[in-house]
Amino acid sequence: MSVPIPLPLFHVVGFSGHRQVDRPADSAGAIRTVLEALRREGTGEWVALSSVAAGADTLFVQSALELGLAWHALLPLPAAEFRSDFEAQEWAVADALLPKAEQVRVITENGSRDDAYLDCGMETVNGCDVLLALWNGEPARGKGGTADVIAYARDLGKPIVVIDSATLQVCRENFEGFRREDGNLKEFNALPDGPGRVEATAGYQPALEAIIQFQVKVDQAASRGAPQFRRLIAGTVVLHVLATLVAAAGLAFEWHAAALPWVKLLCLAAALGVALLLRYTGAHHHWIRCRLAAEVARSALATWGLPRKSPLFQELDIPEVSQLMRSLHILHIRASASKPVPMDEFKSSYLERRVEDQLRYYRKQLKRALPQLVRLRAGFWTATVLAITCTAAYALDIVPLPQRGEQLVYYFLPISLPVVAAACISLISVHDLHRRVARYREMEHHLESVRKQIAYCQTWNSLEHIVLRTEHSLIQEVLEWHSITSFSESH
Repeated sequence: MSVPIPLPLFHVVGFSGHRQVDRPADSAGAIRTVLEALRREGTGEWVALSSVAAGADTLFVQSALELGLAWHALLPLPAAEFRSDFEAQEWAVADALLPKAEQVRVITENGSRDDAYLDCGMETVNGCDVLLALWNGEPARGKGGTADVIAYARDLGKPIVVIDSATLQVCRENFEGFRREDGNLKEFNALPDGPGRVEATAGYQPALEAIIQFQVKVDQAASRGAPQFRRLIAGTVVLHVLATLVAAAGLAFEWHAAALPWVKLLCLAAALGVALLLRYTGAHHHWIRCRLAAEVARSALATWGLPRKSPLFQELDIPEVSQLMRSLHILHIRASASKPVPMDEFKSSYLERRVEDQLRYYRKQLKRALPQLVRLRAGFWTATVLAITCTAAYALDIVPLPQRGEQLVYYFLPISLPVVAAACISLISVHDLHRRVARYREMEHHLESVRKQIAYCQTWNSLEHIVLRTEHSLIQEVLEWHSITSFSESH
């Protein structure tokens, strides 16, 4: 049995500052002091996030690297264009630092320079947990200056540490909103581990093994919750139908047994109990959180080795898995940098372990869901037609029937059959069969097309485009369930 390896927590400290720094040595000391204080306060590993402009940015990057922090670089423009804003000596310093970045992202490939600098500052705020700024307190001299970045961070309520560039005094803002640990990631890590030892690919341990173990246990947690949830919902429908059938039988056949009211009461009480259980235990919400975490981890494993330019699902803003996605992304870029995967090897692995595996999954699910949909549809139409027939026979009264026949055809069935028909429709809705069958067919067609596209890919760029588009398609169903659950939980 392998020792459980929890996924690490990462905090990000972003930076903004002036190009002209009057006291560079003292300013660098103040920056280091703040960074050391943050590391003592927040659990997990801290990662620095900034551009590499001359002046304060350079001081921040050098200080972070000296303290052993990983650095993720954001460039407002491509390096070849960005360097034109530097003096030759300034660019030499920046050029020497860039190879030390764990990741380099270009924010704007085209557009005006002012817009690019503003976008870079805003992206720094978006990607950090705490913004550190070396600021003189004055308005920005141009679009995207430090004052603009701080104003944006304040509007978002981000924790901010401001170092006065003249006095070097430190001021903190909004730190009541700083989360020193992530409750969701902590809860996921605390789930019981799956049985057996999980073997990881050589060269990527312990990161890959930790992700595999994580995916297995959250997937198992989701699998335990999902069937139970749907069964409970279907159970409330069946219990209401039984209560109605018992009541209808008592009226139609003139049954006066003392047990009948108690049977009806028991069915209705059980249905109410199941509804309250679902409403107040949060079973559905826990299931979808685990399912979403499992699918995000599955996508990270499927794209392991792909030299992604941007984080997987970076456009998703879902608090329950935001720290998880950050952890997976940082582990991925570190592994990719330490041992790049050849493109042919990645293509072969992705086609077999992801595309073919998902094709088998959707075909299996379609084979299960389609007969169920057909049976429930048939039940609805049969019950509806019989109900109409029995009601018409009662209205026309052209077929002589014995007393028991009249009680069955004229009284019991016209009441009970519409309820059975409604139950069939309800069960179709509970199991989401119409949409699931349509999605399974759609995804089968999509993945068959993806298989052909990947086979012809010759460059990483085209391969990345197809893979990321495929991953978005695969996770879409879970995102829809998450939206429905979030809405239900808030009402």
